[in-house]
Amino acid sequence: MVDSRSADDGAAVRRRRACLDCGNRFTTFERSELRVVYVRKRSGQRVLFERRKITTGVVAATKGRPVQREEVERIAEEIEALASRAEPLMTTEEIGRAVLERLRQHDHVAYLRFASVYKGFDGAEDFARELRLLEAREGPGSG
Repeated sequence: MVDSRSADDGAAVRRRRACLDCGNRFTTFERSELRVVYVRKRSGQRVLFERRKITTGVVAATKGRPVQREEVERIAEEIEALASRAEPLMTTEEIGRAVLERLRQHDHVAYLRFASVYKGFDGAEDFARELRLLEAREGPGSG
């Protein structure tokens, strides 16, 4: 091997090589093969995990809140890692609960926003009930 360095912003390794027989030089790119991750929907349907959906939901929930984009990405990474380790499959319900748990730790307003969509709130009483549950778990005035 002649030279080895990172390529594609760290997604690959570029190697310059030389043939020991003829001396010709060539380049190879090595990339890790990603495991395909599926989740089970409430309907029972098995679908491809899409990290983008997690990110989109968390970005919407945290809009205007003091939650940095890096934190949103970290939440999405954690959920993706959970889904990839789940046997046999993680359900969309489990994914929603995992997102809620992480948002609860960071921002209660974002938590309530996400919960309103995830749990399908129909009115103000749904928000009030969820807020009571949140306060009972965290204690009044926290977060």
